[in-house]
Amino acid sequence: MPLTRDAAFNVARVLSEALPYIQRFVGKTIVVKYGGNAMTEDLLKDSFARDMVMLKLIGINPVVVHGGGPQIGELLEKLNIESHFVNGMRVTSAAAMDVVEMVLGGQVNKQIVHLINQNGGRAMGLTGKDGQLIKAKKLKVTHQTPDMQKPEIIDIGHVGEVEKVNVDVLEMLVKSDFIPVIAPIGVGEDGTSYNINADFVAGKVAEALKAEKLMLLTNIPGLMNKEGKVLTGLSTEQVDELIADGTIYGGMLPKIKCALDAVHGGVTSAHIIDGRVEHATLLEIFTNEGVGTLITNQRT
Repeated sequence: MPLTRDAAFNVARVLSEALPYIQRFVGKTIVVKYGGNAMTEDLLKDSFARDMVMLKLIGINPVVVHGGGPQIGELLEKLNIESHFVNGMRVTSAAAMDVVEMVLGGQVNKQIVHLINQNGGRAMGLTGKDGQLIKAKKLKVTHQTPDMQKPEIIDIGHVGEVEKVNVDVLEMLVKSDFIPVIAPIGVGEDGTSYNINADFVAGKVAEALKAEKLMLLTNIPGLMNKEGKVLTGLSTEQVDELIADGTIYGGMLPKIKCALDAVHGGVTSAHIIDGRVEHATLLEIFTNEGVGTLITNQRT
């Protein structure tokens, strides 16, 4: 059915508005952390895959880092392996790590690769163990109360943090017109596998690649003030002020820290966007309004 005049005009307006952004970002790298509702709802999964294919086709280089916490939890439950969390991080025993690798490196990663390929892209799935992509070390977690003289060290098993990202592997894929899809599993010096928070892997990958943007898909509209209004166009200094006055707290703090570290580490801008919105990535990059919170080193 042909478009009405108004609908056709709206399409033309959107394309025209996108043009300067396309010109600005062609040849640049954008790292996208993919998770939440965008990973579980069919309509959103398809729109995300199409977004990645579109970016690549117009000359922008997307690199995808994905999570998979709910899928890991489901399989652990089926296998009667209990899940425990410390400071929001899953305690990962050797048995649980086998499940993490199976779910993230196998099931979830291959589903995303297939979805992108099905929509006309060329995706390649990786874990941090492939080509020594992500060198990791065990994450040290401490706990201290006012009556304790020194902090208590808590062992949360095979949970790690990124030491180094091997950009050669990613650059080889990008130059070959592939879209890398990375599962957040790292490997230690001794060959030990580590489960790593996907937000932090995305941030470190973005830093290593000197990416134009780090985009974190979430299940909220963005960073909000105390009145519930979405904030955008924030400098790192303004974000620090929002942390200090208690506007940013709790579960949002690690995600914000990841965004701040990336910007301080050389990424031009970090975005916390609403993954529940269809084509959220394209809307944030190519429209004036966007669908989330933009953080840069510059005050606007």
